[in-house]
Amino acid sequence: MTTRIGAAAVAALAATLAAGGALAAGQKATFSDGARGWLGPAGAGGATTIDASIGRPAPALHTQFEDFGIEFTNAKPMWLASLKKPGAAELGLRADTYSINFFGQEVTRTLVLEIRDHHNPPDGYPFVAVWVPVGTLDSTVTGWREMRTRIADTQATDLPAGWGGYGAEDPNTGAPILPPGRTFANVLANADEIAYTTLEPGWFFDMAVFDVAVDDIFVRPAQD
Repeated sequence: MTTRIGAAAVAALAATLAAGGALAAGQKATFSDGARGWLGPAGAGGATTIDASIGRPAPALHTQFEDFGIEFTNAKPMWLASLKKPGAAELGLRADTYSINFFGQEVTRTLVLEIRDHHNPPDGYPFVAVWVPVGTLDSTVTGWREMRTRIADTQATDLPAGWGGYGAEDPNTGAPILPPGRTFANVLANADEIAYTTLEPGWFFDMAVFDVAVDDIFVRPAQD
């Protein structure tokens, strides 16, 4: 049996399939169609804009900001979907560091990927998170640099090699750790925000003036 459907219904079906395919394939922000949920530092210290004069190709998300650190965040569910499915996932971006200036001297900062869960955090913490360094922001290295990480198993209980936790402190060292009862997998399963931040857990930072751009941010299922 066949059923005739109108052109509008065909268009709606095609849009639904396209959206499903995009979600299955992951998400990518080139900033040619807006920020797609990505936010950067803003306020008294400076601003973050979609800059049409830079990018791979242009535009890119460009922050010029004075603070202890900078971060780029996204809380839209579509960006977290690949982390909540069984299997492997990849996350990354490209960054171009024009300057990180500390009292007239150029300094470097580690860029950390942090996957956050704001649901019922322990007292004194804004969220629980798992995190991993993905690269170094360094103005002496010119041009766009790709920084990425691969999660081999989104349902792993233990933290993968190189990853850390946040939401409690080790009683002996004071280092950040996951709170009791939390695992890598259940942080990912309940995550509500992705952040790329220079505020690496467990460290304190001096005020600096940042001039950094990011582009081609992606989250996607990984092929084994």
